[in-house]
Amino acid sequence: MKLIVGLGNPGREYIDTRHNIGFAVIDALSKKYDIRLKNESGLYSLLAKGIIESEDAVLVKPLTFMNLSGVAVKALIKRYKLDLTDLLVVCDDMDLELGRLKIRPQGSSAGQKGVGSIIEYLENDSFSRLRIGIDRPGRNVDPSRYVLSPFNKKEKQVVQEIIEKACGCVQVWMAQGTEKAMNIFNTKENY
Repeated sequence: MKLIVGLGNPGREYIDTRHNIGFAVIDALSKKYDIRLKNESGLYSLLAKGIIESEDAVLVKPLTFMNLSGVAVKALIKRYKLDLTDLLVVCDDMDLELGRLKIRPQGSSAGQKGVGSIIEYLENDSFSRLRIGIDRPGRNVDPSRYVLSPFNKKEKQVVQEIIEKACGCVQVWMAQGTEKAMNIFNTKENY
């Protein structure tokens, strides 16, 4: 079984924000594979089990808010008794330009607070993460305000395309692993 966790913040006011692109990918996968998420008691998440690329998967949207994502992920790993190699975290990244994907098998949080929380709670960074570029804010824009702002009209078309590519990356990760997904999706030609 594989655990696919999209990071974001719960609540209407955050739905279309840059920080919630991980949630948007989970929503797209949920729709594509007809997997209906529901609140699971004691797991601090909306989640559902389903089949993706002939593999058992659990799609997850933590309800702990971004900076406490580790609380939910730790509970999920414990409940399903999963190895960290079976975990994929999908999140936004200001260090990547809008429309770019990057998947890695492990590493630091690179400043992403949700990933940092997961590393802290798991006491380990050996899990895959799919980072989705949202661009850096302008010079006079506070980064915390920027990630909580919605995409503008011009960006929304790119966002729809990148969500579809991210779903494709998840499919490759499920079927063939992180290395194969890296070879396909980490290239500049792919965005």
